[in-house]
Amino acid sequence: MATNDASDAAMAEKHLLEMQNLLQQKHSFQGDEPYEKNASTALGGVKSLRSRLWWPKRASPAGPVKERPSSPAKERLRRTAYLDGLRGVAALLVYSLHHQNWARANVVERGILENAYGWERHYYFATLPGFRVFFSGGHTAVAIFFVISGYVLSVKPLGMIMGGPSEAASLSRNVGSALFRRWIRLYIPVLATTFIFMTCWHLFGIQSSHPMALKPEKTYMDELWRFYCDFKNFSFIFSENTNHYNDHTWSIAMEFRGSIVVYTSLLALAECATNMRLLCEAGLVYYFLYIVDGWYCALFMVGVFLCDLDLLLLSDQAPKMFRRNIGKWFWWLLFIIALYLAGVPSASNEIRDLKTEPGWYYLAYLKPQAMWDFRWFFRFWAATFAMISIPRLPVKKFFETAFCQYLGKVSFALYLVHGPILWTVGDRIYAATGRPQESSFAMAPNWINLFQFPSWGPFCLETNYLAAHLILLPLTLGVAELVTNLIDEPSVNLAQLAFTTATRRPRASSEWRTASQRIK
Repeated sequence: MATNDASDAAMAEKHLLEMQNLLQQKHSFQGDEPYEKNASTALGGVKSLRSRLWWPKRASPAGPVKERPSSPAKERLRRTAYLDGLRGVAALLVYSLHHQNWARANVVERGILENAYGWERHYYFATLPGFRVFFSGGHTAVAIFFVISGYVLSVKPLGMIMGGPSEAASLSRNVGSALFRRWIRLYIPVLATTFIFMTCWHLFGIQSSHPMALKPEKTYMDELWRFYCDFKNFSFIFSENTNHYNDHTWSIAMEFRGSIVVYTSLLALAECATNMRLLCEAGLVYYFLYIVDGWYCALFMVGVFLCDLDLLLLSDQAPKMFRRNIGKWFWWLLFIIALYLAGVPSASNEIRDLKTEPGWYYLAYLKPQAMWDFRWFFRFWAATFAMISIPRLPVKKFFETAFCQYLGKVSFALYLVHGPILWTVGDRIYAATGRPQESSFAMAPNWINLFQFPSWGPFCLETNYLAAHLILLPLTLGVAELVTNLIDEPSVNLAQLAFTTATRRPRASSEWRTASQRIK
């Protein structure tokens, strides 16, 4: 998951452009005033608070400002716009994976989806290497979330590191601000969406059809207490506690831990020479992946490493080995390998089972001894190769399209709401179109085959499956956009407001200034 909002990527892109201009002049980075200082003048009163959290930037002291729609050409100029689109497509792949698994009550069908092409002599187009990513690639999508987060979170700190000692104070302020705001940024949307989902149980008399879901308490007050206990345990990032109302949020704690790894690593390496910094970043990737079982930390550090290289290439300071011209064939090869590895069989985490999968026997021997779940080893390399190759291939333009950019904008909200919608509305819609689950007979018997469609069509693209998405996909995207506008984006503003308020220093009184002068 991620979490990883479009505003962060936009700030990252702005900083990349600044780096390109300023570093090419004097190899020094001055940048803008710290982000924390922006909008520090709108703190007074309830009206100001409301405008800070929910009102978009449409007005200025001089009056309303009409925003000009950005042209497609202008969007293409953004160097890392593809990251927004990539994150959005990754969120859609998570959506696809969960819906594909949910719509298949047959255990054999689920096995076909999660195992390799040719498993037990089952051969379907949807399970072919590469193509299977569209149907079961949601697992690798989470790895992509983490790499993008590592990249975006490190853009500004790395720019300050390259600015030299003069930027040391700015670096400290930036990292401190980022850490202060990170918990609010990640957990407030989870808290809000989970609270609304829980409240709907009692407001509308429904409950989740998830097999592991909690059953509603007898009273709403009892539910509130259980919700409080569940969320407070989940919010402790160093525990393995689950959000029992929405277990899709398991990645949020890892997102926070990975952020801490990024910021502490950058602070630790701030005084290192360029080559040594790159070496240490690569060393941390190796350590987290091969020495200890810290695969998600390795994904974040790969993002840092790739970001560092990009900034160095922009300023023509990258080591010679990274400045060599390499043919397109090499990047296409990496991309194809990424697609293949992204389809690692996920039905079992036992390495002996991987050795029985067609096309994976020899690859199984690559798993590091330290890694317990081999699947994340292959997803790590799939995400890494994808991040390296995509910006160097024509496929980058796909992620810069308007639809992918829209998906990137709502990606975090889509990640949060698609599960609750699936377990309530989705269960009933699938039952109505002719794909009922076991839970449907208990919770929505009147919906079963209400407007049944036939099961014609190829595996994973059956008519009654696609018919359900005529309702479910627009509904989920619509709710995701509402959550983005009413919860996700205001949480960014709330985090900034909290930091600005906490760090605002009161003006010293005249008596205090007189006393301090006497001491001097």
